[in-house]
Amino acid sequence: MVCGGFTCSKNALCSLNVVYMLVGLLLIGVAAWGKGFGIVSSIHIIGGVIAVGVFLLLISIVGLIGALNHHQVMLFFYMVILFLVFLFQFGVSCSCLAINKGQQVKLLSGTWALMSNDTRLGVESKLNCCGLLNNNQSKEQFNEDVKLCNAPCKHARCFTCGDLMLQHAAEALKILGAVGLFFSFTEILGVWLAARYRNQKDPRANPSAFL
Repeated sequence: MVCGGFTCSKNALCSLNVVYMLVGLLLIGVAAWGKGFGIVSSIHIIGGVIAVGVFLLLISIVGLIGALNHHQVMLFFYMVILFLVFLFQFGVSCSCLAINKGQQVKLLSGTWALMSNDTRLGVESKLNCCGLLNNNQSKEQFNEDVKLCNAPCKHARCFTCGDLMLQHAAEALKILGAVGLFFSFTEILGVWLAARYRNQKDPRANPSAFL
């Protein structure tokens, strides 16, 4: 059986969905581990990561069942959903790679403003810093954060959390963008494999039952 045949397409699609399933389980496990060890204190961040992991897990299960049974309807919905995920992930990955320092500052400031006081205090304790950025645009918010800050460095000399985050933000965004871009192309590969496999004839099936 050549690689373009029915069996090869089926095996390739099943393997790809097993990889997606493992990635989904990894995301759920890492989020639970981070919450359990207190690495991430925001329930919204944890919930978001777990939601992405569960969504990827469900999509991979649909694709795997559809591939094993050569189920036309399941494969069709799998293709549509995976293509929409590809468009979203491709756009986000390109944005991560293209973002500059000024945009990073705006993104951090916007995220910081949405955080609760407990989440901010947790970040300050973990990073051993106080406040986000000491600039004219956020001077009032910075002074308020410094008053509430309970990081160990408060009794000595503290760096701002924004400066510490920005030191690694560019590298982190490049890694995130590159990984996201890589996985987005595996998703379009999954769409292509599913489309090809869906239109192939199962040699074990009744020829008259194939549409």
